Amino acid sequence: MNPVVGLDVSKGESQVQAFLDKGQPYGKSFSISHTREGLDTFLHFLKNVESITSKQPPVVLESTGHYQTPITQFLEEQNYLYIVINPLISYQAKKSSLRKVKTDAIDAYHLCELYYKEELQPHKKRGLQLLNLRNLTRQHESLTDLCTQAKLQFHAILDQVFPEFRSVFGDLFSKVSLHILLEFPTSEEVLKARESELTERIAAICISRSNAWAKEKAKKIMDAASRNPFQKVVYESHLISLEMYIRIILQYQEHLSNLEHRIDALASEIEEYKIIQSIPGIGEKIAATIISEIGEIERFNHPKKLVAFAGIDPSVHSSGKFTATINRITKRGSSRLRHALYMAVLCGIRSSRNKKLKEFYDRKRDEGKPFKVTVVACANKLIHWIFTLLKRKETFLDLA
Repeated sequence: MNPVVGLDVSKGESQVQAFLDKGQPYGKSFSISHTREGLDTFLHFLKNVESITSKQPPVVLESTGHYQTPITQFLEEQNYLYIVINPLISYQAKKSSLRKVKTDAIDAYHLCELYYKEELQPHKKRGLQLLNLRNLTRQHESLTDLCTQAKLQFHAILDQVFPEFRSVFGDLFSKVSLHILLEFPTSEEVLKARESELTERIAAICISRSNAWAKEKAKKIMDAASRNPFQKVVYESHLISLEMYIRIILQYQEHLSNLEHRIDALASEIEEYKIIQSIPGIGEKIAATIISEIGEIERFNHPKKLVAFAGIDPSVHSSGKFTATINRITKRGSSRLRHALYMAVLCGIRSSRNKKLKEFYDRKRDEGKPFKVTVVACANKLIHWIFTLLKRKETFLDLA
């Protein structure tokens, strides 16, 4: 006998269906909750199937992000083999049926049938260190997006309160700039204060700068306040919003700085981190993202599989005498890895930091290839280099 258990995972619960062998469903499907009691019930069911077939059944489930975590962690603790499949694969398998039925019980049933039709590979457990790094880099990316949104809202409010303040500091979102704006949010409050008071506050916040620099900035703030078109703020709600966004941005900056320190500390313990950083154009942040998204290089036995995992492999469309000439990339892999590779290519070809990559880029452009097509080709080349370096555990030599 060749038993299998199909699991349709959803938020907080899963639907279970077992097969003793191909075409032999075992009992009716049932639901389990993702609690200790529910997991113990599931374990008892697995033991029951094992006692009937004299073989430990593998568990097949779709990838559902974090919803599957309670199940997979429990199966690992109980030493049960499980297979996590791409939802696209199961979706295509379901389309082979003419009947239009969609329930959790049917989905669990189809997962069992798929196990006998396809050669599914068991899930390869990833290292805890790389998973922690992946979680931190993804959290950093999410927090950066939120911070960017807050900055856009801040710009909109500043345009209606103190637009001339932008010309004072080189970096509008520096610590000293935001704190001074928090204390003096309007031109009216700036003009009420003395220039010496502004100088003292700037010097106290930015102690690394000279007093002359602080005095210069204080004068610029006074000039900006006198030029400001809004000498009096009509809407108090704008001031409330401005203060709120300043405090939000400062909090985001603090959290991002903390995350960056933790990412650097964790990544520095990983050998592959230094190997990838040896490629010109790849800095600390991009290197951490790449190694955390790729994981263990042993999961890939060919560079083309890594290319497909990044989603930069070309799609193919051919039917009869027709063969498509415009083939876009599939984008079916890790979007974060794909974005990191894109940024690495841009950094590498800028100012010819990566001589080999710049030479390849120039050659493709001379052939008449569009910019984006050339960048994707460079990303493909780069991922092949990364695969080779990680496999051989060697650093990059830019000898072009």
